Amino acid sequence: MRQAGTNLPKVGRYNQAVVLEQIQHADGISRQEIAQHTGLTPQAVSGIVRRLLDEGIVREDGASRVNTSGKPRTILRINAEAGCAIGVHFDPAELACVAVDLLGQPLVTRRLPTPPGAEPAEVIAAMAGLVEEVVRLADVRPERVLGLGLASPGPIDLEDGAVVTPPQLAHWNRVPVKEMLGRATGLEVTLDNDASAAAIGERWAGAGRSVANLAYFFFGTGIGGGLILNQQIYRGGSGNGAEFGHLSVVPDGLECYCGNRGCLETVARPAAIVAETHRRLIAGSASALARRFHAQPSLVDIRAILDAAAANDPLAAGVLAQAADYVATAVVNVVNITDVDLVVLGGHGIRHIGDRYAEAVRRAVATRAMSRHVRPLEVTLSPLGPDSAVIGGAALVLHSVYSPQLSALLSD
Repeated sequence: MRQAGTNLPKVGRYNQAVVLEQIQHADGISRQEIAQHTGLTPQAVSGIVRRLLDEGIVREDGASRVNTSGKPRTILRINAEAGCAIGVHFDPAELACVAVDLLGQPLVTRRLPTPPGAEPAEVIAAMAGLVEEVVRLADVRPERVLGLGLASPGPIDLEDGAVVTPPQLAHWNRVPVKEMLGRATGLEVTLDNDASAAAIGERWAGAGRSVANLAYFFFGTGIGGGLILNQQIYRGGSGNGAEFGHLSVVPDGLECYCGNRGCLETVARPAAIVAETHRRLIAGSASALARRFHAQPSLVDIRAILDAAAANDPLAAGVLAQAADYVATAVVNVVNITDVDLVVLGGHGIRHIGDRYAEAVRRAVATRAMSRHVRPLEVTLSPLGPDSAVIGGAALVLHSVYSPQLSALLSD
């Protein structure tokens, strides 16, 4: 499915974004092909491309294709070095910062533990220090920096640029992080939920390039979600839609901090896997982890559980299989509601367990998703790996500047 443009003069900025998106998604494309894909007139496309060339955002490759009439076509590509975006991911456990080029490719990445206690002023200062270091190491001229995207745990208030009482962070009641980080860095800041940012990053530079409808399951310290429907990010009425981690997958399950019971977060995030393993060990289940647990329970952490499962320990493998089945149930529910074309699993919390989760999800959608009767659904791990949210933060900037936004049609 292609994003269509319009020839109405009042939406020139939207049309420019449509053209730029075509160039960004293609591995080389001609003006005539852009016109065919977007519905814009060849004259409109030529005018837009001329402006993009003048601004240095697009370059002519020098290579050419020959059409059916034998006339050569000049190939257009994004000039990746024309600009740079900075991304920051704020996780309760870790801060990460990246500089990316216009294609979303990382130039420099740095990370550090989130300051203990996570007081807002201290965290903002640490973020600003990371930004300064990344910009310096990337050797980027200030005028080339398009802005800073902050991927933050939710809930957030997009209108006020505030983080609103995130469950795993004390002292964060309506903290105006957008304004605070902007003052600390001198950069224009774009704020979004970390899972939504990761979904945008996936569409800009990952598995979701040119995919019209995708669901992104983000595994960090918690579990979140991002939805792209009809090529637009879906945020919901308050900006906090797609909270996949709070789908109830266990009837009368554990109480979740959100007020619900049996949420996916209570059974599939790393801390929940550790808690379930400990519960089974206390109950006397046989496992190679038992001796270590009884000597010092903290030694049976997520890394130890994953290692035990890889060695075919029945308890560890059983805990992970159960968690994977819960993830699969949540994915099927989302797929049956949204009918997306692609499901992506990503985030630093899925390291070393992603293959198990992905295989369980593939089995589930192949047998339980309604859309399987029409066409197969692709399920993949994010190629952006543990950096999906921080690259997504940078992609927030690229997306807001260069992607066609339906809201732009209403603002003129």
